[in-house]
Amino acid sequence: MGSRAAGRLEPVPAAATPGRATFLELFFDLVYVFALTRISARAFEDLTQDPGSQHAWGTVTGSGKTLLLLLALWAVWQGTAWTTSRYDPYKVPLQTVVITALVCSMVMGVAIPRAFTDTALMFAVAYVVAQVTRPVILSVALGAHPYRRLKVRMAVIYAVSGVLWISGAMLSTDAQVALWSTALAFEYLAARCGWPVPGLGRSRISRWEIAGEHLAERYQQFFLVALGETILVAGFSYSRGPYETGHAWAFALALATSIMLWRIYVQRAGRILGEAVTKARHPATVGRSASDTHLVMVVGLAATAIGYELIIEHPLERIPGAWLALVLGGPALFLAGRSRLEYEVFSRVSPSRWIALLVLVASAVPLLFLPGVVATALGAVVLAAVVVADARRAHGAPPEPASPPF
Repeated sequence: MGSRAAGRLEPVPAAATPGRATFLELFFDLVYVFALTRISARAFEDLTQDPGSQHAWGTVTGSGKTLLLLLALWAVWQGTAWTTSRYDPYKVPLQTVVITALVCSMVMGVAIPRAFTDTALMFAVAYVVAQVTRPVILSVALGAHPYRRLKVRMAVIYAVSGVLWISGAMLSTDAQVALWSTALAFEYLAARCGWPVPGLGRSRISRWEIAGEHLAERYQQFFLVALGETILVAGFSYSRGPYETGHAWAFALALATSIMLWRIYVQRAGRILGEAVTKARHPATVGRSASDTHLVMVVGLAATAIGYELIIEHPLERIPGAWLALVLGGPALFLAGRSRLEYEVFSRVSPSRWIALLVLVASAVPLLFLPGVVATALGAVVLAAVVVADARRAHGAPPEPASPPF
C-alpha cells in the first residue's frame, strides 16, 4: 500500500480500469449486517409489544420512524461508497473516511433500538460526524484540485443539516421526527441539485468521474448484506423455538423466499449492472439512479426480514393487516425495485414482474382470514414463478448485453 498511499488525492480517470472493493470496504459492510438486524429488531418490537402499533396510525408512525433510521444508515453507506468509487481507496485520506464511517455506523446501529428516546443524541452525533468529516477530509486531501470546491459545499450542507439532527435529538419525539425528516430531505434535495451553496456555486452529476464498475459492485455487495440479514433474522427467530410443524414450515418458506430473491436479482440485470454503468454516456447518472433502485430493494428486504420473524413466531395465527403489509409488501417492494433495475440495464421491464406485483397486491384481502404461514407461502410461490419465467426467457438464448436508457 505504501506507494499508492503516497501523493495527493486525485479523482479516478473516467476510463480507468476499476479495482475490486478493498478489504476495508468489505469490513465496513459487515457493520451494516449488525445495523440492519437492529432495524428489524426495532420494528419487530414495535409490532409485537406495543398494542397501539397494530392499529393503522400506530403502524404508520412506527414504520415511518424505522424507515427514517434506515434512510440515515443508507445515506452514510452510500456517501462512503461513492467516495471510494471516485478516489483511490488505498490512499490514507480515503481509508480515514471509511474507518470514520465504520465507527459512526456501528454507533448508529447500537443506538437504533432507542433512537427516539434514550440514545437519540448518540445516533444524531454519530450520523453528523460521519457526514461532515467525509467532505472535510477530502477537501483537505484534494489541495487545489477543482473538486475541492464541491467538498467544501458538501461540508457546508451537512453542517447546516447537522444542526437539525442534533437539535432534534434533544426535543420530544414528534419534534425529533420532524427535524430529522427535514434534515434528510434537505440533504437529498441538495445532492439532487448539485450541492448548491450561495457564493460557491453548484455542480452537475453528469460531469462527475467515477469508477462505474466499482460503484456497481458496491451496490451488489450491499444487496447481499441486506439479503444476508434476512437469513440471519430467520435463523435467529427459528432457533428460539419451539420447533413445531408450523414454525418449521415458516422457517423453510423464509429460506426459500431468500433464495428466490437472490435468484431474481442476479438474473441477469443484477449481474451486469457494472457493464450498464460503464456503457452509459454519463456513468454517474446511472450510478445515482441505481442508488435509488437499490434503496427500494433494500427497504423491501428489510420488510421481508421483519415479516419472517413475525410469521416464524406466529405461523398458524391470523395476522393483523400491519403484519401482512410486511409479509407481502417486502417482496412487492423488492420486485418494484428490481423492475427499475431491469429498465436501467436493458431499457425494458419483463411482464412477469408486474404480474407478480399485481398478484401480491390482489391476494392481500383474502389472506387476512388465513394463517400467517399461508401468506409467506404465497410470497414464495409468486417469486418462484418469476424465477421460472426468467429461466424460460433465457433458455437457449445468448446472454443479453446491457443497453442502458441513459
